Amino acid sequence: MDLIVFDFDGTLTQKDTLLEIAKFSTSTTFYWLKFLTLSPHIVLMKLKLISNQTGKEVFLKRFFGNYSKDEFNDLATRFANERVPQLIRPKGLELIKELNRGENRLAIVSASPENWIKPWADKYDIEVIATKLKFENNRLVGIEGKNCNGEEKVRRIKEVIDLKDYDKVIAYGDTKGDLPMLALADEKHYKPFR
Repeated sequence: MDLIVFDFDGTLTQKDTLLEIAKFSTSTTFYWLKFLTLSPHIVLMKLKLISNQTGKEVFLKRFFGNYSKDEFNDLATRFANERVPQLIRPKGLELIKELNRGENRLAIVSASPENWIKPWADKYDIEVIATKLKFENNRLVGIEGKNCNGEEKVRRIKEVIDLKDYDKVIAYGDTKGDLPMLALADEKHYKPFR
């Protein structure tokens, strides 16, 4: 039995789902107005003066900080059902369906929050290891623990999966944030579905 791990954004999807759910959540005008207010944080991230995690938390709060936990999860489920299927790369979905016929264990390992990946992945019996969001007083305040990217992907995989239980580990990714996960694998696929 093999363990097959997939990055989500850019590997299985054609676009970054964080940006797409932000667009899905509001009008085009409000999307761009909110996005413009984030430009100082984007510059600070590019200059490496703030971490990607801090930048992502600011983005999440700007777009979704007024949502209750239930409202956000309802939005995420609607996005997963209505928009995510249009973003999935056809070759990636074909492979998932093919691999699911065997006795393999499939997991999506993503820096995007699990809230909108899981409703889609559940339809294909794929496990989700992803960034978890933190809510306080029923409002989104940031990321719980670390953003699931880079070395954190490997740590989180090993936290929930005993790799010795599998004949082979196969990994699919498309960015430098996936390189540690790809290094973990016996069989690596970089930008496979393009």
